[in-house]
Amino acid sequence: MCYNCTSMELTLDTSALLAVLLGESQAEQVLEHTRGAQLLAPPSLLLEVGNALAALVKRDKLDLETAKLALRDALKVPFRSVSIDLEWSLILASRHRIYAYDAYMLACAERYRTPLLTLDGRLRDVARSAGIEVLEVYA
Repeated sequence: MCYNCTSMELTLDTSALLAVLLGESQAEQVLEHTRGAQLLAPPSLLLEVGNALAALVKRDKLDLETAKLALRDALKVPFRSVSIDLEWSLILASRHRIYAYDAYMLACAERYRTPLLTLDGRLRDVARSAGIEVLEVYA
């Protein structure tokens, strides 16, 4: 992730962060989008990363040591945890029939008027329908 973040702000979704942490095929594109950017995320970001890593371990798609390393790397990512409106997030979740974690990302991007960096196709579509700019990452 960007270590000299000074210009553009963007909302970092868990899916994009996980792609980098786990060395997925989209990692380089995510890194390219984050270079020179100030990363914002709701306070739930690291909790969601932990949940996703635990789920991968539970399904035997990731060993515990690799998950622990990824979590340690996540803790080093220089993002600014910003407040969001939980009631508005609940409204967004209900309106778009999405999980609360996804609604937190939308609320963050909307409140701080930042593009959303996500690899989640459903979240991307909902964000666009809500008038939120989405940064493209291709598989």
